[in-house]
Amino acid sequence: MLGQVIKIFSDFYYVSTPHGIIEAKLRSVLKKQKENVFTGDFVELDQYNEVSKQAFITGIKDRISLITRPKVANVTQVIIVSALKEPDISYEQLDRFIAQCEYHKISPVLCFNKEDISDTTKLKTEICEIYEKLNYKIIFTSALRKTGFEELKPILKNNTTILCGSSGVGKSSIINAILNTAYLKTTPVSEKTKKGVHTTRHCELISIEENSFIVDTPGFSQLKFDFLLPSEIETLFKEFHEKEVSCTFKNCLHLGEKGCGYENTIKLMSKSRYESYKKFVSEAQDYENKISKCSIKTEKSTKFNKNRIMTKISNKKRTKSRKTEKQNINTEEE
Repeated sequence: MLGQVIKIFSDFYYVSTPHGIIEAKLRSVLKKQKENVFTGDFVELDQYNEVSKQAFITGIKDRISLITRPKVANVTQVIIVSALKEPDISYEQLDRFIAQCEYHKISPVLCFNKEDISDTTKLKTEICEIYEKLNYKIIFTSALRKTGFEELKPILKNNTTILCGSSGVGKSSIINAILNTAYLKTTPVSEKTKKGVHTTRHCELISIEENSFIVDTPGFSQLKFDFLLPSEIETLFKEFHEKEVSCTFKNCLHLGEKGCGYENTIKLMSKSRYESYKKFVSEAQDYENKISKCSIKTEKSTKFNKNRIMTKISNKKRTKSRKTEKQNINTEEE
């Protein structure tokens, strides 16, 4: 039986199947092979019990995409949700989410919520000046007044869309407005810190109509580029994708180096975008320094044999063979 994982709690996987939503556990062999199952995965099920509505996951189908943070599989579209007010918009945080989408080769839609709170005309103009020229789709919404949804809903049709963004920007409120019901719990912004409060605790796949799903995700802010090299950061910024412009220096990071080919490009970039770029390069440089100082080789826990992935016994647990013991004895005697 085939199904799709809609949410995960601890070691329990809730899978949508022709028999409804069932609770499943991961087979021991998959655990030993360190196979990971994520929300959105299509999985194979075995030993289905009609009474308890339980089964075991025995295999994972090939994914069309995998977003690493938050970890969701088979996503076709990303909508980055930001708040115009309460909490105030952070361009650096927004650029982090955009860069993550560029890394996963998924073009994002930028949704700016809470336009009902106060006069946001100046802020909306500023946002359009920065991101419209980069060909990012921009939508302004109010989950409270349900404005902007005539533009948002058609985008969701026939897609598996993930909503990501910081806590308190209104992701759950937007989903409730789309479903026209209080499906998800919402929490107001903290009066003390003026920041969002974590409401969503896990990723969940929600069906909004046939072949159309939306994924609510926990809000987070600690999204760092401590897994890329500094030279790779430019690939995450559309400003450096112009075919007519290039930099002849191989190791140039476009941080004001003399003779940099992107000198004019940087002048045309918005100040906030270039500040984000410099911050991400700095994080990547820290990562590069770290891996250059301590390179540790780790033994793989699996091996590939006869078209099968097999669990590999570690060197610590592997017993010595009699032949090896005899060789050691002979060496000692000599």
